[in-house]
Amino acid sequence: MAERVGAAVGREARAQGVHVVLGPGVNIKRSPLGGRNFEYYSEDPLLTGVLAAAHVRGQQAQGVGASVKHFAANNQETDRMQVSVDVDERTLREIYLPAFERVVTEARPATVMCAYNRINGVFASENHWLLTELLRDQWGFEGVVVSDWGAVDDRPAALAAGLDLQMPGDGGAGDRRVVEAVRSGELDESVVDTSARRVAALAALVAEPAGGFDVEAHHALARELAAECAVLLRNERGALPLAPGARVALVGEFARTPRYQGGGSSNVNPTRLDTALEAVRALSRADVAFAPGFPTDGSGDAAALRDEAVAVARDAEVTVVFAGLGAADESEGFDRATLDLPAAQVELIRAVAAVSPRTVVVLSNGGVVSLEGWHDEVDAVLEGFLLGQGGGAAVADLLYGVANPSGHLAETVPLRLEDTPSFLNFPGEQGHVRYGEGVMVGYRGLTTLGRPVRYPFGHGLSYTAFDTTDLRVVATGSDTATVSVTVANTGDRAGKHVVQVYVATTAGPVRRPARELRAFTKVALAPGERRTVSLGLDRRAFAYWDVREDGWVVAPGEYTVQVGASAVDVVAEAVVSLAGDDLVRELTLASPVAEWFTHPVAGPVLAEELARPSDGEEPRPGLQEEMLQMVGSMPMRRFVVDMGADIPVHLLERLVHEAARARADRVG
Repeated sequence: MAERVGAAVGREARAQGVHVVLGPGVNIKRSPLGGRNFEYYSEDPLLTGVLAAAHVRGQQAQGVGASVKHFAANNQETDRMQVSVDVDERTLREIYLPAFERVVTEARPATVMCAYNRINGVFASENHWLLTELLRDQWGFEGVVVSDWGAVDDRPAALAAGLDLQMPGDGGAGDRRVVEAVRSGELDESVVDTSARRVAALAALVAEPAGGFDVEAHHALARELAAECAVLLRNERGALPLAPGARVALVGEFARTPRYQGGGSSNVNPTRLDTALEAVRALSRADVAFAPGFPTDGSGDAAALRDEAVAVARDAEVTVVFAGLGAADESEGFDRATLDLPAAQVELIRAVAAVSPRTVVVLSNGGVVSLEGWHDEVDAVLEGFLLGQGGGAAVADLLYGVANPSGHLAETVPLRLEDTPSFLNFPGEQGHVRYGEGVMVGYRGLTTLGRPVRYPFGHGLSYTAFDTTDLRVVATGSDTATVSVTVANTGDRAGKHVVQVYVATTAGPVRRPARELRAFTKVALAPGERRTVSLGLDRRAFAYWDVREDGWVVAPGEYTVQVGASAVDVVAEAVVSLAGDDLVRELTLASPVAEWFTHPVAGPVLAEELARPSDGEEPRPGLQEEMLQMVGSMPMRRFVVDMGADIPVHLLERLVHEAARARADRVG
């Protein structure tokens, strides 16, 4: 789906002479309040990276470059031009960088757009580690690094860091500053030459404009994709799909005036726009009543509009309430202050549910909204998010069962904002935002802490049912495995099921989330059809970023591979043992005692040394477990001196060298 979206965007851009489309946005939804969450894919880096890479492949195959953004750790709008994201490297590597890495290494985007914010005090546009050491040297990026609009504070420093193209133009002031920096020796002229060559190479990639595109075919695609992406959250008492001929009332202004896209720089003009009201009336075999229910701009008499809607709902068999957030509620430039729906809409939902035999709520919103205060009073909830220009017809298709819901949540719907892992640290203060939750972002933190949620990451219902059996996990090496599982459609209508594979482990020296998504695929099945799906789990599926090794490490041990209906609902699991990496840690006299005694080179020698008897004495017991636990964190040099440990210093120095040789041999 993502690749088809990218291809369609590419065809439309090329038809209009657009050379580079400024997307996709792959920043992680760290907080549900993030103002640009509607632009981003997920709270999970694997899901984000896979979808974004597919989009870029589809778009660039049409001869139109992509600009993967905003690099990196741009997860809020508050103080976005100045804020310093204070984050440790493990969190960066495991959460905020993998989507960029996957797109760069797998899809080779034409450009990468740097972010506004600082990372650990350094502007992204001037961050040599980010733009050169990581992006180019480690990931092999060969394209152009472009700035976000107005993100360059010091043009020569940005060039030296690896930024090629400043946007927008500044009347030549930046160019003059570069010339001055080269003449003064502050900036090497070769840096400017290299950057200029990259920009020239980008211009050479530009394809000639195409002769238009099939507007109707693209609109049909928009409708199809919207139906695939909406998520059926709740469906009690068989409320959905609607029966043809049932007396249906639609309530809510969004039914005739759809909220279908985000605000700010992402705003585009549709070629046409479907409304749910028109589409439902076209599908229904009976009259469909309508009442606007609430004002979208705060004007009008809210009580009178609500009373009108209640009267309409009282005469219907099923009332569908269209609720959500208006364009003014979420946009580029500011973060949301609350997860709640507008109060007038909550009052409308509750009033309708009190009189209608069946109540269905259809939501239109960029970021997740709270369902509390009304959720248990309605029969069904269809979360549409922002479905694009074909969304109105797609919603009608889903309501009447023309299409079967198959979307799953790419982010968690919490019970309370206070439960979300970033709550205490979002959006920061006094120019800094501390990523104190570390790798425990979104469902990772919520599942690890055991906090209940309204709907978990990965949740999504269907009008049919699926059964998962025969899970098999086989190690294919010391740090890889394959997973196979059989999925059956046990219902009476065709549907699509998302196989979600998570990995859980306690192996290794770092705290790991309760489970992490490591593979997924979507499977279409006819009624009664059964299919076995195989997925590979590569090294990264089991690895953590080791800050001491400055690299990815797979710890030896057991890994539980879980298939889930969501990040909370595990339906099958199997354990696989992996040999992992045979690491030899560096040792110094400052290393803790526990590391010395558990070290594969030094540990056995030290144990023997401490147990060796003095002349005429019985063998000594060595360092007891209780003592090791007490002094384990003490630096070895302090242990020898302060505790009077009978370990010759020359022996320790020899073991340091032997450990270094063994470590070099492993690396080699």
